[in-house]
Amino acid sequence: MVIVSLIGLLLLTGCTTNQTGGQLKKGNESDSSLKDSEKKEIAMELVSSAENSSLDWKAQYSYIEDIEDGRGYTAGIIGFCSGTGDMLQLVKGYTDSKPENLLAKYIGALEKVNGTDSHEGLGEAFENDWKAASEDAEFQEAQNKIRDDMYFNPAVDQAVKDGLSALGQFIYYDAIVMHGPGDGSVPYEESFPGIREAAINKAKSPADGGNEVDYLSTFLDERDKVMKLESAHEDLSRTIAQRKFLKEENYSLQKPLQWEMYGDPFKIDQ
Repeated sequence: MVIVSLIGLLLLTGCTTNQTGGQLKKGNESDSSLKDSEKKEIAMELVSSAENSSLDWKAQYSYIEDIEDGRGYTAGIIGFCSGTGDMLQLVKGYTDSKPENLLAKYIGALEKVNGTDSHEGLGEAFENDWKAASEDAEFQEAQNKIRDDMYFNPAVDQAVKDGLSALGQFIYYDAIVMHGPGDGSVPYEESFPGIREAAINKAKSPADGGNEVDYLSTFLDERDKVMKLESAHEDLSRTIAQRKFLKEENYSLQKPLQWEMYGDPFKIDQ
């Protein structure tokens, strides 16, 4: 999925710079992981605010529509797309675990429309079956698995290797949700790894002795360039929110979190 993917408010009393130039957060903040259950829930809500204008990400298993971004249908909890291959992988995975399901009959059609914005062989019947299948706990788990295997875990793992905080881990995750994991569904330079590579070429990551704020600011600059290439993504609300949290030094994504997304205010305070 290239979709279209996802931040907070904590004022630190101060931070110091270590000998390599990276930032040293107080307490255990530098060890904060987005894989922590509470942090992961925050990440899901932040992405949902961008993808679905709602913090209730668990209500999005049934979501499906064509947002006219050239990727066909966008659906589910992070916007799996019929035109980029992850929706096909999702339905295949669901069918592997539960052969008798409402969506198995669309695998052939999903294979044919992959790489296009076509609805051929899908249409209203597919939309209705998707919504019905979303009530199945196994389909929900299949969505969770693709999200984690293709997007969340790779993004967080890379961020940890780059020496990034929970905020940096989220910035990577939101980018991979929107721009994809570099699987060929979009040009490499427009994918998450391409954006990261462009940033690395201009600023050192904390793992290489760089400053996290400088590095993440550069990463967001490179992401902005890619977002502006498409009319569906040219609104920079996602990265504006992330820059806000970076400026507020909320490296651990501590609550309360306040931001705006496409003009709508959001808050996570409990």
